This record gives sequence, C-alpha cells and structure tokens, in this order.
Amino acid sequence: MPRRNRFLLAALLAIIGVGTLSYLWRTPAPAPVSAPPASYAKALRLAHDGQPGAARLLYQQLQRTDLSPMRRAALYAELPNYPSSIALKLAKQDLANPDAYVRRAAVMGIQRLLPPAQRSMALGPLLDDDDDTVRHAVVDALLGLSPDAIGLYFSPLQEALEAYQAVLASQPDDADAQLHLARLYLHEADYTGAASALRRCLALNPHSTDALATQVRLLEREGEHDASREVLAKALLQNPDSAFLQHELGLWLTRHAQTEYALLAFSKAVELEPDHADYRYTLATTLHQLDQIDAAQTQLQTLLDQHPNDRRARLRLIAYWKETGQLQNVQVLSAELERQNPDDPALQQGL
Repeated sequence: MPRRNRFLLAALLAIIGVGTLSYLWRTPAPAPVSAPPASYAKALRLAHDGQPGAARLLYQQLQRTDLSPMRRAALYAELPNYPSSIALKLAKQDLANPDAYVRRAAVMGIQRLLPPAQRSMALGPLLDDDDDTVRHAVVDALLGLSPDAIGLYFSPLQEALEAYQAVLASQPDDADAQLHLARLYLHEADYTGAASALRRCLALNPHSTDALATQVRLLEREGEHDASREVLAKALLQNPDSAFLQHELGLWLTRHAQTEYALLAFSKAVELEPDHADYRYTLATTLHQLDQIDAAQTQLQTLLDQHPNDRRARLRLIAYWKETGQLQNVQVLSAELERQNPDDPALQQGL
C-alpha cells in the first residue's frame, strides 16, 4: 500500500477511535423525571379527610381520561366541598361524558356547587338528554326553584317532570318509586296524587320512616297539623331510637315555632348518631339561634373534628368566631381551608 494511503488510513482510524472513546466516556444526560400522578385512592382519602392539597389532587383525578365511570363518578361525592372555577369547569365537562352514570354524578355535583339562581343555566340543557335517568336527575336538581331561577327552561322542566312522574307511576309495586313520586307531587302541590302514592308506598313498606316523614309534611301542607303530629308521635313510639325521626321531630317543632323543644329533639338525634354531620350541624345552628353561642361553637368544632372536609361547618364556625371576636381561631380555620383549597371562593372574597 502506498505510503500516502497508509497515512490517510491511520489518520481515519485515529479519528474513529477518539470518537468511540468520547462516546463511551461521556456521561449520558439524565432522562427528564416527571412526578407520577397521585393515586386515585390517595386523592379520595385526602379529600375525605380534608387534608392539605386535597382540592388539587381531586382536580388532577378529574382531568384523567383512564378512570372507569364508577371511579370517576365517585369523585363527585367529594368535589362540592372543594368549590372553585376549576371544579365547576371540570364538572361541566362531564355533563357531556359518554357514560350516563358519570353525567348523573356531574349533575348532582353541580347541584351542590352552584347556587339556585345559576343552576338552571348549567343543567337545563340536559333536560333533553338521551338517557332518561340523567333527565330525572336534572329534574330532581331543579325542582323547587322559582320560575325566575328556572328561566327559559321552565317548559322543558315541566315536560320532563311529567314524564318522570309517569315512569314512577308505572311502578306501583316499587315502594321507593312510590315514595319519590309522592315527593314530586308534593313539590307540585298535588296533594291528592301525593297521598295516593304514599298509601301505595306504606302498603308495601309500612315501617318506612322516610315515607312517614313525607306523610307528616303532606299533612302539614294540607293544614292538618294535629294529624301530622299524631303520625310523627306514633312513628316515634314505634321507633324510639331512630335518630332520623328525632331529627324530624325537631324540624316539625321548629316549623311550629317551638325552637326550645326542638333543641331537645335535635340533641337526642345527635346522641343516637353522634357522627351524623347534618344532625350535629342542625343542633349547632339551633343553639346559636337560641343565643347559646359557646355550645354552638363546641358542636361545630366537634363536627369538624369528625369531618374535616365539611366546608359548610367550617365557614359557619368561622362566622360564629368572628361574632365573638375570636380572631385567632378564625385565622387557624382559614389557614386550614387555604391549605385544603387555595381557590375556594370564600377565601377569594376575604371570608
């Protein structure tokens, strides 16, 4: 081989060798590390326990596209305790979810996220949903709103309500269907229809405390106050340890301007079911109404200890502590709320 060619070959091999060694010796650039998304179970646990960061993780789960309908729908049981413009946007997106189960859950979530005056604009379009159970959920969510609040969806709501009633009326052997039908009639002041549906329900399930409570409301609406008291008294005699009926007794006494006696019934309901958030909340607000401020604050604090995610109780306790000038306690609760959900509208409005 001519000298010139040998020289070129040697130079080429040297270049290749240097390049190879440089490649072997170089430190590879680390692959970008992305934080794994929080697990579904963790997000639900933090939301249920009212822990810091709960809202952010809950929103993160609702942004996923790989959740089963059942798992996705379960998120809406927690979402109303973490309201924000983000929460509302995510819930509205699920009103178009292909799965009817998820759409129903989103309807119920929005029902709790939005005040009545804004509810119909968000949910009204689903009154012509392809799935009748979704339409029924919208009817339940809009029932009881004033005509002004319902607005342009008044006629579609009436049509959907009549169709809903027809479906329930076609199930005379289903006690739950007849109870729901009675409540729909009661909302519409159709007392004759409500009474008939209740008779069918109680014939199928004579010990239904829900049906008996509805019967009490019906009799009151008809002006039969003595009869309503007798129905409630008889139900309590048969079920003396029913926290639900004790609570209903307290509500009946409140409606009849007997708040002091109602307090005893509400206290009994909490004694029977100490972990029931609604019962304790009603007891607290009744105590406050009767100027028992310290006791009301104690009940709300107990409620928050049991259910740290209860936004309603947190905001009410903040208001009560403001009234009594306990600003340090206000700051503590406000800081906890901010850690749970920094986008909470109450924080944006300065509590």
